[in-house]
Amino acid sequence: MTDTVTETSAHGVVITDAATSKVKSLLAQEGRDDLRLRLAVQPGGCSGLIYQLYFDERTLDGDAVKDYDGVQVVVDKMSVPYLDGAKIDFADTIEKQGFTIDNPNAGSSCACGDSFS
Repeated sequence: MTDTVTETSAHGVVITDAATSKVKSLLAQEGRDDLRLRLAVQPGGCSGLIYQLYFDERTLDGDAVKDYDGVQVVVDKMSVPYLDGAKIDFADTIEKQGFTIDNPNAGSSCACGDSFS
């Protein structure tokens, strides 16, 4: 897998080719080219922290942005240390469908997999 990366401000999040393709497809369905994929960590869930993954038209002060083949992945400055080395992937199989986040910084996660510590 080779990803084209243009770094604006450092964050260690990567996105797979499958996830990049899915994001492009979703943006095409929306008819928008001004949206970025934002990944953030928020307090919550049974293990203490939850992921937020959504499209955002804003760029906030202190955001770290990387471009992966036309898909901009944005991480706010508070979330950067929690997400260093995290990988966003997309699965579309009979067992599961959707975006997944593999984060080497997660010490533990809850049984449902929606939160981590």
